[in-house]
Amino acid sequence: MVDRRTFLKTLTAMATSAAITAKNGKADAVASDRWGPLLPTRRLGKTGNDVTMLALGGAHVASFSQYAQQFIETAIAGGIRFFDTAASYGNGESEKLYGRYLTPPYREDIFLLSKAHLFTKRDVQNQLDKTLLNLKTDYLDLWQMHQVMDVADADTRIENGVLDAFLEAKASGKVRHIGFSGHQDPAAHQRILERTDIFEVCQMPISCADASYGSFIKSVLPILLQREMGVIAIKSLAAGGFFGGTTWFQSGSRPKICPDLMTVEEAIHFSWSMPISVLVTGPNNPDMLREKIDFAKSFTPMNVEQQEYLIDKAAHLTPRAGVEFYKSTNLPVSLPLPAVNEWKWM
Repeated sequence: MVDRRTFLKTLTAMATSAAITAKNGKADAVASDRWGPLLPTRRLGKTGNDVTMLALGGAHVASFSQYAQQFIETAIAGGIRFFDTAASYGNGESEKLYGRYLTPPYREDIFLLSKAHLFTKRDVQNQLDKTLLNLKTDYLDLWQMHQVMDVADADTRIENGVLDAFLEAKASGKVRHIGFSGHQDPAAHQRILERTDIFEVCQMPISCADASYGSFIKSVLPILLQREMGVIAIKSLAAGGFFGGTTWFQSGSRPKICPDLMTVEEAIHFSWSMPISVLVTGPNNPDMLREKIDFAKSFTPMNVEQQEYLIDKAAHLTPRAGVEFYKSTNLPVSLPLPAVNEWKWM
């Protein structure tokens, strides 16, 4: 068991290591491709892939589809090469928009992720075929079991053979790597990790608010580090919850973490100061995306004192004010911190 400061110090050191590892030990290295300079890259755990530290979120591509082409072109011009989507986003609309504007010109130069949110082996396999058709590609770089909600959900999918579908898809070459995602309950992630070691990547909330209520950072991240898994951060602004919102992607009238208690840049930089591989951003318009690209370019890791300051700033709002409105109710407000001696990074 360790105190919070030691816990955060270890995480910060690993985040720095992740960035340097992706640059072959050269902290100032900048990669480029035929479209221009890339944003800084980090290692996606044991997949061995180096991915840009910022990704475009496909849920927003579906929800704000009038900007879909602008989102993609702005992302490419800004150095993003990681693109996230899922079969359930807009009932396939996000994948179709990527298939229209992203994969025809850029497929060879991007890392492409989609997800399946169904509950039997056959349904998941059928969904993958539809996903590949929507995206107009022969393969995914990463395919994930999407939105595992709780322990019972995890058990049901495993018992219904869903994991076999992921293994067979990887063996067939339809997907290169496999992972899972969720945002409701850390116990669901723990259950998956207890019952299988097949996954290479995990997608989950990483924010200064998460640290104070039902924390994925405290209860799941150390396990991922022990297994050298890639970590994809979502909900770094609580899907609008940092702006008083109670519904997806919207601001609202509840108490605001941003801008009342901290800036958006501080909140985003907190997440990047964790040992994550990539942060998925969901812009409501192209200007929001440009803002996050600028944050990536200006990023320097926060020290432990800065991190603790932001955690404490948000702590009084998190459990009762519903900042993380997507989390299950009755999650533990405080969790013991695990030992750090077995943590690893690539």
